[in-house]
Amino acid sequence: MTSRPLAFTFAGLALLGGLVLGAYVYEREAPPPPPPKAAVTPMSLPRNPAVAAAAVPAERPLFTLPDLEGKPHPVTEWDGKALVVNFWATWCAPCRREIPLLNRLQKEYAAKGVEVVGIAVDFVNDVKGYVKANPIGYPVLVGEEAGMEAARGFGVEALAFPFTVFTDSKGRVVTLHLGELHEATARAILGVVMKVDAGQLPASEARQAVEAALAALPADPHAPSG
Repeated sequence: MTSRPLAFTFAGLALLGGLVLGAYVYEREAPPPPPPKAAVTPMSLPRNPAVAAAAVPAERPLFTLPDLEGKPHPVTEWDGKALVVNFWATWCAPCRREIPLLNRLQKEYAAKGVEVVGIAVDFVNDVKGYVKANPIGYPVLVGEEAGMEAARGFGVEALAFPFTVFTDSKGRVVTLHLGELHEATARAILGVVMKVDAGQLPASEARQAVEAALAALPADPHAPSG
């Protein structure tokens, strides 16, 4: 009387064991699920985006762009000056936020041999309208494809606006800052540029000095500089 129930019991245990074994084998043999992908946006940059990339040239490229009146200006016009070359566009909100800072830097550092130059990669009429409503106290050059060609000359291939290039007075690229420029960052970089131009720091060590100076800044980019 007990043989049939025992048979069913053994059969059930065998089936259960097979399922457990199969699950174990599948877990061991099947590849682990891929990790979830992090959200990536065009401007998802590290806190210290001024670390120079391999594509950034050692010296500024040669280019010529017109101003708002159509007069061409070669970059050699500012030979002998350290440059803060800011690439921007009127439709870019971080670009617009930078302009008051760039105005202040131009006013403060002009006597120290520094020139801010804005390069608007945009339609000339849009730039004219913006500048009329929002005065800019430094030279503004403008160009669509020509502006992008100048950006590529600095090693930037995509429309990653804004970005700002800092050079010393001999045209050597000290660093390239991707993303919105904040005051503490700008002053830290210009401090390195001033040391290079004063002969206090070899140009070959400038990029490492920028990295160190930016690493020492507070985590909050809006915090006052030391």
